[in-house]
Amino acid sequence: MASSRHLGRVIALQAIYEYGFRSGEGDEASLDKILERHFRRHEKNLSDRQFTSELAEGVVAKAAELDELISPIAPQRPLNEIPPIDHHILQISVYELIYKGDVPPKVAINEAVELAKHYGGDNSSKFVNGVLGTLYQQLSETGRIAAGPPEQGGSSAAAAPAAPPKS
Repeated sequence: MASSRHLGRVIALQAIYEYGFRSGEGDEASLDKILERHFRRHEKNLSDRQFTSELAEGVVAKAAELDELISPIAPQRPLNEIPPIDHHILQISVYELIYKGDVPPKVAINEAVELAKHYGGDNSSKFVNGVLGTLYQQLSETGRIAAGPPEQGGSSAAAAPAAPPKS
């Protein structure tokens, strides 16, 4: 299931990116049609279409709320200056942290870092990890983290990611 969910995150990222790009260009973009095209392309390897759909649709629906949480974490890099792929990776992970109680926080953050390593620029993974590490701490303190299942090893508390690098 883990590899199917990883593929689901990749598809969600690609669909959100395409939807954002096409919408910004004035095209009549349909997230459902974009997702369906990706599902057909990956039908043999993707067993959890519902997870992927919920993730992509949830991020698009809650984009403004997610951006309000992300924006103050890195004031030196306003959202309009963050590369779109990094921005969407952050949105996906924050959505998972807040709304996907079946995903342990550590998994959501680690997946975001892996997506940033693969699809982002040279420093994307460090930036994503720093932003999510800080945001995870803030969300934990305010009780906004979705209650995820216990992680392997029996612990129900997710380990916080590495602290952001000091400037």
